[in-house]
Amino acid sequence: MAEGALRSQPGTDGWQIDSAGTGGWHVGDPPDRRAVAECRSHGIDISGLRARQVTPQDFRHFDLICAMDRSNLRALRAMAPADARAELCLYLDFAPEFAGQDVPDPYYEGGFDGVFGMVSAAARGLVAARG
Repeated sequence: MAEGALRSQPGTDGWQIDSAGTGGWHVGDPPDRRAVAECRSHGIDISGLRARQVTPQDFRHFDLICAMDRSNLRALRAMAPADARAELCLYLDFAPEFAGQDVPDPYYEGGFDGVFGMVSAAARGLVAARG
């Protein structure tokens, strides 16, 4: 949902936007049907996305890698190669009303609509900060 929310923001043309997980257990899987439905309700189609795992090359290729929670931020810091150029951050830090918070996991806790609101706010903040 975060990738879809960011891609839908004005001002991201020309940006290379991608999403990946720190673990490989869902590689190749499509987004959860509830995430697809929530994004679709906002005019965003994420149905073609497929899960992939973060690679060492991601740290060299991207300028910024945002983690959805502190646990993943720790994992990203641990896996970053010595020659990484990507800045690592917590995604919700771009949304002042959610700064310092983890994105709740809607797969287990429900609330896809609330999570979409949070990642959309962060997407707007990211574009404002980096656009």
